[in-house]
This record gives sequence, C-alpha cells and structure tokens, in this order.
Amino acid sequence: MNIWNRGTRIPEIYGALTTLGLITYFFIMYAAGLIHVIELRLFNVVILLAGVYFAHKQFKRTHNGRLDYFKALTTGVATGAITAATFSLFLFIYLSLDKNLMNSIGENEPLGLYLDPYICSFVVFLEGLFSGFGMSYMLANFFATDTPAMDRVAERLPERA
Repeated sequence: MNIWNRGTRIPEIYGALTTLGLITYFFIMYAAGLIHVIELRLFNVVILLAGVYFAHKQFKRTHNGRLDYFKALTTGVATGAITAATFSLFLFIYLSLDKNLMNSIGENEPLGLYLDPYICSFVVFLEGLFSGFGMSYMLANFFATDTPAMDRVAERLPERA
C-alpha cells in the first residue's frame, strides 16, 4: 500500500512533513543570520497552517470526500501536536549542542537570564500546540462536510401539504 493513501496515519505523516518544513526554515534563518528577528517566527504559523490544511485534504481524499467536523478537528490537532512535539524535541537537542546560540538567546531576549534549552523548547512546544489548535479550529469550519442533525431529521419527515 502506498504511504500517501493510508487513511490511518495522516496526522503522523503530515506532522513529520510539517516538522521538516519548520526545521528547514530554522536552518535558512540561521544561515541568513535572521534567527533573532522575532517577527519572522510568524512564518512558522504559515508552515503549520499548510501542514494542517494538507492533512485535512488528504483525510478527505482517502475517506471518499467525507470529513465531519470532529474528525477535522482531531486530525488537525493531532497533526499540530505531532509537529509541535517533534520540532520542540529538535530544538531542545540543537540548543543543547549549540551553546553559542543558547548564550545569544540568553543575552538578547527578555528574561534571557532564565532561559535554558528546556524552557525554550517547552515554550516552542506550547506555541505550536496552541497554534495547531487554532489552525485546526479555523480549517475544520472550512473543510467539514457534515450536515447539521436537524437537516438529517428533516429529510426523513414526510412532506406536508
């Protein structure tokens, strides 16, 4: 079976792909010397939005065009959580190895005196988790194909004269 047609592992697959996008963006910003520009971190939300969006599209494609609201929300939240967890693990390992970057963060950021790789990666995890929930909530309203229960009940009622 083709990995892209598996309907059961969509959050894991798209969470891993989104994490690769975030890691690539991290290294591009690091190489360009823009790692300390806080405003550029907003692009992480765009990358996460793309990951959740494509996870929803894949779910809809592998489930005969059906994606109810709850499945959309759980698929998106799971994709965001996997992305946030794996990217924060990468960040923890990287900050533990690159002492120069950690010292630079400590010198340039507010409350930098209290930051260490644990705190930095945990904050990134929480940011990603809540961003993933927000993106999922927004896209679930866009992608959901279910109809309200009242519409289904009304379809079964006999016609009135």
